[in-house]
Amino acid sequence: MKRRKARELALQALFQMDLGEANASDALQHVLEEADEKEDLFLESIISNFVNHKNEIDQKLSSNIESWTIDRLGNVDRNILRIALVEMDYLEDVPKSVTINEAIEIAKIYGDDDSSKFINAVLSKF
Repeated sequence: MKRRKARELALQALFQMDLGEANASDALQHVLEEADEKEDLFLESIISNFVNHKNEIDQKLSSNIESWTIDRLGNVDRNILRIALVEMDYLEDVPKSVTINEAIEIAKIYGDDDSSKFINAVLSKF
């Protein structure tokens, strides 16, 4: 599976987890089944690192979003930012410029009209 697809599936899984509809294992399994895939190490790495470092990731986000709290962010924007921070902080083989570009492109697809600008502004602080 291409990494873009893995990021999009990670977004779907984190979205399910964020809404309290699924735990990490169930969310991962669901998105893999929907994509007709058995496994993907990059996707699994994003999900496991998010679960293991959720508090640190959310704390970093909270300290870098002005006039907002993490809970006030839209679900899509919040989870795109979380995925990007997982990549930047815990996955060493992905250049930060690639991570930021991918997050912006995914925000253009799944976010609202201002999501890509917002994602770019927040991630540029990292």
